[in-house]
Amino acid sequence: MYKYFTVLLLTGSILSLLSCASPKKEEAIDPEKYKASLLKADENFAELSLQKGLKEAYLEFIDSNGVLLRPNVIPIAGADAVDYIIGLKDTGYKMQWKPTDAMVAISGELGYTYGVYQLKPSTGDTAFYGTYVSIWKKQGNGKWKFVLQSGNEGIGEE
Repeated sequence: MYKYFTVLLLTGSILSLLSCASPKKEEAIDPEKYKASLLKADENFAELSLQKGLKEAYLEFIDSNGVLLRPNVIPIAGADAVDYIIGLKDTGYKMQWKPTDAMVAISGELGYTYGVYQLKPSTGDTAFYGTYVSIWKKQGNGKWKFVLQSGNEGIGEE
């Protein structure tokens, strides 16, 4: 009986101590740090577009479940979006853009950027301008990839 009482008391004490232990606090995020890293990802995306072309940039920065919203077609998602990008013929023009701002969720896992773009044919001086928005998801390796991207034509020269 003495052993039974000792085991019961010991078990109760351990359970009591465990219940009093404070839970681990989640790591606090610095919203400005995440915002800066997201803006940098969008800037890197734009830079890669100028260096290697729009197709290579999109293939590098699209999430495997990414969605493209394009005029006059239903949303293009996942593997279909990748196939659409692979089919791009981007040698006749250069596209550049600059994010205006970004916002990141308090979790630090999702965010969006928006800004203006310029599409310029390789021949000729005419440039086309517009606005864009990209929704981004932070990957397990810490890199940002876009999960939804869309743009609209129609702003004047910067």
